[in-house]
Amino acid sequence: MTLSGHRMRPWSGRGMLAATGIAVAGLIGGLTAAQTAPQEKPLLSDQVFKNVQVLKGIPVDEFLGTMGIMAAALQFDCSDCHVNAGTANVDWPADTPRKIMARRMVSMVATINQNNFGGRQLVTCWTCHRNRDKPLVTPTLATIYGTPTVEPDDVITQIPGLDSPASIFDRYIQASGGPQRLAGLTSISAKGTAVGFGGFGGDGAVEIVARAPDKRSTIILFKAETNRGDQIRTYDGRTGWVRTPLNVVGEFQLIGSDLDGARVDAQLSFPGQIKTILTNLKSGPPTTITDLPAPTSQSSVLQGAIGNQNHIVDVVQGTGPRGLLVTLYFDQQTGLLLRELRYGLSPIGRVPTQIDFADYRDVNGIKLPFRITYAWLDGRDAILLNEIQTNVPVDEAKFGRPAPLKPQ
Repeated sequence: MTLSGHRMRPWSGRGMLAATGIAVAGLIGGLTAAQTAPQEKPLLSDQVFKNVQVLKGIPVDEFLGTMGIMAAALQFDCSDCHVNAGTANVDWPADTPRKIMARRMVSMVATINQNNFGGRQLVTCWTCHRNRDKPLVTPTLATIYGTPTVEPDDVITQIPGLDSPASIFDRYIQASGGPQRLAGLTSISAKGTAVGFGGFGGDGAVEIVARAPDKRSTIILFKAETNRGDQIRTYDGRTGWVRTPLNVVGEFQLIGSDLDGARVDAQLSFPGQIKTILTNLKSGPPTTITDLPAPTSQSSVLQGAIGNQNHIVDVVQGTGPRGLLVTLYFDQQTGLLLRELRYGLSPIGRVPTQIDFADYRDVNGIKLPFRITYAWLDGRDAILLNEIQTNVPVDEAKFGRPAPLKPQ
């Protein structure tokens, strides 16, 4: 079993399209030869994949997020819908009964939302499937008479009398080192160890660099003998890139809501900017959050990198670029930021990305997290830092398009 009940299958070799990357990236189509050419401008879904019929004209990152929603909702992986997925003989464009059904479901959901909710995405794959390939249609008595599971809405409602977003941000700024010291934070350079979801490639050497106000890169280099390759996310203040070599799309430029998310991630690297990152701010009622459960593939390699604790938190939600929805969770005891949960866009619903922060330590008078868990629908990186430096020179090239892979 994997995170949140998602299955993983023991794929091997270069055919591995596992949850270390955005693994399900071809449910509607297959990769074309165009992707192997240098990317002069951002490409759209039907320019990158073959046989795309109902998800045409959307950014590649949003297309991949759409695949992630489908896989998560049905508890599927690539091989459930694609011929020979996970092998060297995969046929991404080939139609299968499940791919044909997926197209029908995408159209059905869009029609329901348009005809009944003015186009708002109130019905998604997850609404009915909930980790099942066939929706449960009959109430179970154990559920009816048991303790209900309370799942908060994506969009929070402002309740009178709660602490204001400004006051919660003020506590965070003070807890992080105070406004004067934070104003002098211009760059961050960190190194440590990272393990991808499923443990593929073992542990990798991670480097995180950031430069104020809005540049950030996470560079994970795995050992050459594992054939895992590099995993890199970059944002230079304007453009962003993702490279996950064992993914169906090894490298692609961000142009959809993942680009907006990368910008927010970069800005949040510098706590003193917290009041200027989001708009339409509102605070929700305090709640309790729990660290994401860890698969043994990560917890056994990074001892101490994965927690299992409950935290009472203050909640602030706002919008980022182009309406990106972002929810922030601050520890009531320390005032520090414990979680960023942002929702990207797709044709069939919101795409969540969750970043958890823990093990805050003092670095030149500023509290910074030494443990980071970066989780998205099709994978997660567990990062354990052992060194963080502030206000040091950072090579500008590290924020741009990833350098070519070195020969293995």
